[in-house]
Parts: sequence; C-alpha cells; structure tokens
Amino acid sequence: MGALLILVAVIVWGALSARLERADLTAPMVFVGVGALLAFGLGLDAGAGAAGVTALTEATLVWVLFSDAARVGVGDLRADAAVYARLFGVALPLTVAAGTLAAWLLPGVHSPWMALLIGAALAPTDAALGAVVITHPAVPERIRRILNVESGLNDGIVTPVVMLALAGVASAEGHAGAGVLGAVLQLAGGAAAGVAVGAAGGALLRAAGRRGWGEESFAGPAVLALALLAYGLSTALHANGFVAAFAAGMAFGHVAGRRGPREVFYVEETAGLAALLVWVLFGAIALPLLDGHLSGWVLLYAVLSLTVIRMLSVALGLAGAGLGRHATLFVGWFGPRGLASVVFALIAVEELGPGAEPAVAVITLTVLLSVLVHGLSARPLAVRYAGPTR
Repeated sequence: MGALLILVAVIVWGALSARLERADLTAPMVFVGVGALLAFGLGLDAGAGAAGVTALTEATLVWVLFSDAARVGVGDLRADAAVYARLFGVALPLTVAAGTLAAWLLPGVHSPWMALLIGAALAPTDAALGAVVITHPAVPERIRRILNVESGLNDGIVTPVVMLALAGVASAEGHAGAGVLGAVLQLAGGAAAGVAVGAAGGALLRAAGRRGWGEESFAGPAVLALALLAYGLSTALHANGFVAAFAAGMAFGHVAGRRGPREVFYVEETAGLAALLVWVLFGAIALPLLDGHLSGWVLLYAVLSLTVIRMLSVALGLAGAGLGRHATLFVGWFGPRGLASVVFALIAVEELGPGAEPAVAVITLTVLLSVLVHGLSARPLAVRYAGPTR
C-alpha cells in the first residue's frame, strides 16, 4: 500500500508540479507529507527494508555530490572567485563553528562530536528548496549564480566534516569503526580514488564521443555508473565513498569538456527522482524521532540555525565583497537546509542507531522549518527583489 501511494504521488507531482509550485508548494513539502502519512496514518514500520533504505540514501547522496561538483565549471567559479572564496573559506566554516557551539549547549547533546555532527550536517544549503529564486528574472543573474554555485559545492565541502563527526560519535559511544584518525585517512583515500576515477571516466567518454565509438543516448547512464564506481571502488579500498563521489564529479567536469554537462544532466534527473523518495523516507523515519526529543530548546536552535547562525556568518564572510547590504541579506536568507542534511541524518540513524536520536531530532526540525519558510518565502521575496548587486 505504501509503495502504491508513493508511485501515485510521483505521478501526480509530475503532472501538476508547475501548478502546485505556483501555489508555493514544493516537492519536499509534498513528499515529506507523504512520508508522514505513511508513518502516522498507515503505521509504516521504520525498520522495515533497512538495507533498501541504506542503499537508496547512499546512492542519492553519491549522485547529488557527483552532479553538483561536475556541473560547477571553472568559469562559474572564476566569475566571482572572491565571493566564493569568502563563502567557502569564511562563511561556511563560521556556520559550522557557530552551529556546533550552539548545539553543544543543547540538552541531550553530551559530546562535542555530536555537536559537530549537528553543526556540520546543517551547514550545507539546497537551492532546490527555493528553486523559484534561482530561476526568477527579478533576481539578478549574478545573485542566482552565486546561490546556485554555493549550493552545488558546500555539501561536498562539508561532507568530510560530517564523516569525521560520525566517526567521533561512534568512537565515543563504543561503536565499531575506524576512529577519528582512521576516518581522516579514509577521507584522503576517497579523494584520491575519486579524482582518479572521475578523470579516467571523463577522458574515456570524451575520447569516445570524438571518435563516435558509443551511442550518445547511453552516455548519461555511463556517467551515472561512473559516480557509483567511484563510490564502490573507494569503499572497497576502505576509503570514504562520499568524498570519492564529490572528487570524481569535480575531476569529471574538468576533463569531460563540453559534452560533460549533457551527460551529467542524466545523473541530475536520476538523483531528482531518488531525492523524492528520500524525502518520503525522511517523513517516515526521521519525523517519528521528534517524539520525546522535541523541546523549546530544539525549536530555538532550529530558528537560530536558519537565521542568526547562517545570516550572520554570510554577512561576516561577504563583508567587503561589494555585493551590497540587500544582496548580502538575500544570499544569507536563502540558505535552505535540504537534501544533504536529510541524507546525513538518515546515515546517522543507520550508523549510530538510537544514539543518534538527539542529533537527528535537531536536524529534522530545522529541515522541516526550512522546507516551510524557504518554500513559502521564495516566490514573494524573489518578486520583491530590488536591491543593488554591484
């Protein structure tokens, strides 16, 4: 019954998505609602099909990391290099640090590693939650590009921090694992393996395309498999597969040339469908974990994460960048927490079990608020945008 409901939801969304989005309903809103219906209305057992949940969650993050990294070209970064240096080198670390410090003060967070897990998992942004902002002509093209590039890269940049935090929590709570030093080595190994696989795959597909060796229609599935190969090879070598996927995407995008974006589009489309299912899982698995962990402190943290922590960090990072106050506030506000944070939360549940519940509850409530407030505010604020962008 649950599977049928999900299929119907996907079909209805595909048929009516434009009309629903004009009513400020986003895909995450709809599919989190489907997951909540499965959990609370149909009594879905969150532990059922755990292996399938793990596989889908990990594959989705692999494809998202790969495609995000691959579609951000050197030209995109060069166009506003100083702004991106400030966003990734100052604002993102400040967001993680401030989020970690605030989380360390929460009741139930008994470890600095757990606080770091919360702060890092809630640092990456997801432009898809405010997609209207990225496409609306009232928003200057430069601001749209900055938000899009930031969203594309910050999840990959913060992934190593999340993995280190998970290893630290696991070690502190006595779970089997490689420990923090082992996690650092795994991250380095994953980056090396990913670069090798992505560069080799990009060179092969570029050469094959020039010589007409393969059908162009199959290039997309080949790149889809390439992302999974980077992950699979890295994990087989006991390295970090998620870092490998991000590194592979960057290497592939650099080597593949002009054909790369067309081939990555297939990965993005597949990741988009998988993401809808992950939002369902989020509603079905993570929402019930709020029971017993919801408090005024958790709500306060969620609000601070979406406002002061994010916006102040961006304001400090972009000070002197020449964007102007209005544009800086706009970029700071449209830092919605989305798919990456959801996947990190689900991975924490899988790896840490009940020990992850305090962190997952905080992440869950923050993402839920973000889905609502950023989804509802995207169109009105995009329409009203009139600030300087010099």
